[in-house]
Amino acid sequence: MILAIDTSLGSAVAVVDLDGVTRGEASSPNALGHAEIIGTLIEGALAEASVTPRDITHVAAGMGPGPFTGLRIGIAAARTFALARAVPVIAVASHDAAALAEFEADASGPIAIVTDARRREFAYTVYAGLAEGLPVRTTEPALAPRDDLDARLLSLGLLANPVQRVDVTSISAGALGRLAGRMLAAGIAADRHAGDDSSAEPLYLRSPDVTLGHAPKRVGV
Repeated sequence: MILAIDTSLGSAVAVVDLDGVTRGEASSPNALGHAEIIGTLIEGALAEASVTPRDITHVAAGMGPGPFTGLRIGIAAARTFALARAVPVIAVASHDAAALAEFEADASGPIAIVTDARRREFAYTVYAGLAEGLPVRTTEPALAPRDDLDARLLSLGLLANPVQRVDVTSISAGALGRLAGRMLAAGIAADRHAGDDSSAEPLYLRSPDVTLGHAPKRVGV
């Protein structure tokens, strides 16, 4: 059973069977306050699914793209839960989960999953469709100024097959868990334990606001 956690937009948690059935789900649309709510959402999803932490065999972590501060809280929560249970972490791009949900709802490619990256920018990823149940990217996640995004998407699509823009305001943790299960079944998800997932890098797309200084300041006596 998979515990799926995503904080790339709001905060979302789900418990999903390996066969793709969502057993429990809890979410908050608030783009702030991830740290205050994530524990409660995990408890709620587990309770709705009528399972305990011992029933969780994998943890899926939404890797963005998303703002630095919010995204890292969900990833940290996923890794901490997995470490406590000694179960593997599956890194899943949040846009991939959104694309899966769109294609399951009968969208046809190519589509661009678009999320608000703040600072008058959007994050976007373009997908051709599904192949063996998995979203197929035609571009990697990237940032674009809000006023330039439509022109950029137009340039990526053929005249007869334009890219459909899909603005997403929340990520379904259920879709994240389903995708993680399909990745496991396809053998493309690394079965790494919580202490060995350093190769899965979050898709921040932008450096954090606070950085270390390049040189120590002099202090007069």
